[in-house]
Amino acid sequence: MYLKNIVIHGFKSFANKIKLEFHDGITAIVGPNGSGKSNIADAVRWVLGEQSAKLLRGFNMQDVIFSGSEARGPLGYAFVEITFDNSDHKLPIAYDEVSVARRVYRSGESEYLINGATCRLKDVNELFMDTGIGKEGYSIIGQGQIDRILSTKPEDRRELFDEAAGIVKYKKRKQIAITNLVEANDNLLRVTDIIRELESQLGPLEKQSATAKEYLKLRDELKNLEINSFLCEYDKADSLRHSLEEKLKIVEDDISNTKSANENTRAEYEKLEGMLEDYAAALEEGRNYKTQLLVGIEKKEGECKLFDQQIISLEENKKRTDETTAGLKMELAARFDEEKALVEQKKQIDEKRTLVDETLRKANEELQAVDEEIAKITEGMNEYDRTLSGLISDESLVRQSIERFKALTEQINIRRSETVQKLLTIGRNKEEAQASA
Repeated sequence: MYLKNIVIHGFKSFANKIKLEFHDGITAIVGPNGSGKSNIADAVRWVLGEQSAKLLRGFNMQDVIFSGSEARGPLGYAFVEITFDNSDHKLPIAYDEVSVARRVYRSGESEYLINGATCRLKDVNELFMDTGIGKEGYSIIGQGQIDRILSTKPEDRRELFDEAAGIVKYKKRKQIAITNLVEANDNLLRVTDIIRELESQLGPLEKQSATAKEYLKLRDELKNLEINSFLCEYDKADSLRHSLEEKLKIVEDDISNTKSANENTRAEYEKLEGMLEDYAAALEEGRNYKTQLLVGIEKKEGECKLFDQQIISLEENKKRTDETTAGLKMELAARFDEEKALVEQKKQIDEKRTLVDETLRKANEELQAVDEEIAKITEGMNEYDRTLSGLISDESLVRQSIERFKALTEQINIRRSETVQKLLTIGRNKEEAQASA
């Protein structure tokens, strides 16, 4: 049996996973101080079941996990696995190659594995017992351990010699056997105490047994008496039941007759109640119809009053429109007279005759358009007069006439403003022409 390889990942300074192979001969690991040589021995001791963080140069078991550096963050667990060649089957397991692994997490959880299967620490210790490979064995001699072995008491060094002699397993078995014997002896003492206690209680228990037998005899007699009493009471109850059944039959007949009479009364009541509901519904419908008629009358009266006011307003608007139209015609006539005078004056001006004639021609066209517009307005007024006679009977025509009248009034005002502006422009042009002449 010999060590084949060690796999370390996340243990102390080994952030990256490494695998150390061991071949025939001597394998040496060299390096400067602080390079992590001792961490390899600590990893082997740790995977073999070391539970003391102090011996692993730490304060707690989480200190063996890589805590990070400037270039790399900390890891969440530490893992170590060692593999042995067991072709000589010195280890008591049916495998030619045995691997033992241990993993611990920062949460405190840990696990042991033998050939990939989860196991207990006890299984690991028993596997390496008497082989010299255990965590206390002589196969792992750490730094300063020789001086510690030489300076300890002979009783403490005996463990190392027992491991080398291969008698640790038997000592452990002997200790377990002695412990089992002590426990068996204690159990025998407790059994003896219980027997003595029961023997002391045997006399009172005999008296209690006699009392119990007498109680059982009396209980059986009481049971027979209770059965006889029950049979007597049963006969009386049966005769009473027959009489009650006859009375019940009479009562059921009375109830049946009462139910039939009650059903007839209920049917009559429901019929009268339905008729009453119909009368109430008809009365409510009549009240609603009356309310609707009153509301409709009030609405029609309001509409009539509104139509009367609209007719008065339309008549007043018509009068104002007539007055406005007459004034506009007089103003247009005066403008025509002024235009004729201006035309006579333009004939005397030779240099700007063409420009003035052209201006007058445009003014005449615009005036003609105004005349046509006035004619349309007059025609619209006539149509308005015809429409006004049917306003009382048709509300929609009244609204259309009002809108049309408003539109015509706006058009008249717009045309009037444009005409006045044109006339003012013509007057300024004539004055300029006269001044130039």
